[in-house]
Amino acid sequence: MALKNKSLFLVTSFFAAVCLGYYFNSVRQTDGSYTYLIDDAYIHLAIAKNFALHKVWGITQYQFSSTSSSPLFTFIISVLIRIFGDNDLLPLYFNMFCGFGIVYSLVKYFSAIFNTVNLVVLSVLFTLFFSVLHVQLLSGMEHIFHVLLIVVNIWCFSRMNSLKSAAAGFYLSLMLMGLVRFESMFYFVILSALFLFAKKWKESVAVLLAGFIPVLIFCCFNYLQDGYFFPNSVVVKGTKFNFGDGFLHQLRIIFLNNFLLNISFYKIGVFPILMSVFIVGREIYKKKKMNEIIQTNFLLIVFSLLMICHSLFAELKGSFRYEAYILVGFSMAIIPKISGIFGDFKAYIKREKILSVLVLMNMLLLCYKTAYAHRMLDKGGKNIYEQQMQSAKFLHTYYNNSKVVANDIGAISYYTDIHLLDTAGLGSKETMRFNENKKKADRGFEEFLTQYTADHQYEIAIIYDEWLNGFVPKTWKKVAVLTIQDGIMVAKNSVSVYAVDGHVDQLRRNIKNFSWNRNVKVVLTD
Repeated sequence: MALKNKSLFLVTSFFAAVCLGYYFNSVRQTDGSYTYLIDDAYIHLAIAKNFALHKVWGITQYQFSSTSSSPLFTFIISVLIRIFGDNDLLPLYFNMFCGFGIVYSLVKYFSAIFNTVNLVVLSVLFTLFFSVLHVQLLSGMEHIFHVLLIVVNIWCFSRMNSLKSAAAGFYLSLMLMGLVRFESMFYFVILSALFLFAKKWKESVAVLLAGFIPVLIFCCFNYLQDGYFFPNSVVVKGTKFNFGDGFLHQLRIIFLNNFLLNISFYKIGVFPILMSVFIVGREIYKKKKMNEIIQTNFLLIVFSLLMICHSLFAELKGSFRYEAYILVGFSMAIIPKISGIFGDFKAYIKREKILSVLVLMNMLLLCYKTAYAHRMLDKGGKNIYEQQMQSAKFLHTYYNNSKVVANDIGAISYYTDIHLLDTAGLGSKETMRFNENKKKADRGFEEFLTQYTADHQYEIAIIYDEWLNGFVPKTWKKVAVLTIQDGIMVAKNSVSVYAVDGHVDQLRRNIKNFSWNRNVKVVLTD
């Protein structure tokens, strides 16, 4: 008990100090109000607010839109808004709760492996920062909740043979996981397949049922609302695969672009996978029985396959948020396998040269991610405050109930009551068919936007020109370009403002009269 308590205190204190330091640094740069470093956090807030206050599951209060990629996280935030009132810091408070739950569970997990405070603390801190969880906590997104569920799931899995209640926790965490991130479906399938190989038929079927039934229920509900099974972001950003005429092209995209030529895969997943391959391969070389190899390396195999599937069919990004749950799983699976390195270090590296080199590469990877995370946390909130928040304040001042076209929609939807047309497809089912399967804008999309915005009397557009791939409607008149510096966490440094309804002079006056942040360069066009 003393081991756990002291380890918990030390890890919590250090992790909290890091998060608080970055919190106050962000507030210092955003006029005293904390701003999330990813605009997507405000998408969750907008839907949660509309569901709590207007009973509408949508990015605006006027119609259903399945914009949230994490329905359970968004629903929890809506419950908190219903209880405590509309507060944009509620996701941060919830993430703080999840963060403590992760630290507590990891300390409990590693305390069963190591018998000294130093080793437990070192293992937990490595896991936290290898998966960049301080970024996930401060981002106000669902990923730290996802990590909490995976940590609980692994802890319960490790105790299923010795603790009866662990099985309930294992399956309950699976039930929740799919509604937090839909990539969890890869985890369900791989877990089930490994149980099947291990001849655990009941567990194999139970994993599929526990994981997929909640997802199927939500998908059926979603389909009845807008004709798509999955949330808009999954449809737009996910990899679609069919056996039609473009079959070979799809294979090229999936195996080359998404996997073999994906730089993010080599930054994030290759070294943990190589460690797993080496550990498992050595046991195969020793001619151990396959069933024994699977049982002793179950989690290593699961998370190696999961990283590959995630890279092939989902997204790996520089913010490390989508793969955080996999990296935590890797750490929990690998650290017990290399525990000898924490004892007699010199003897271990002489005996395990290849593993030691791979450990070193993962430590270098940790250093790289920590340095990059510092840049995100240092500039992210400032970027969003200067671009998305300024756009939201401008719209709230002059176009609060107007019809607006946009393609980065979080803050402007949460802080206003606009009617929205999202050209990226996340907030508007009308544009999803033009964005499905990562499709780029074309002439057909331009014609649609021209006709649709005229017919429905849209007034203003605030967009990244590059996202429309040169196909901005000719009837829209560019009035201004808003530019920020050092854009780390925004898609583009410059946002263009268009008059859609022809009221160019009025829009120009509004832009001139608005008190923009001093770091926003406003250039009016002729």
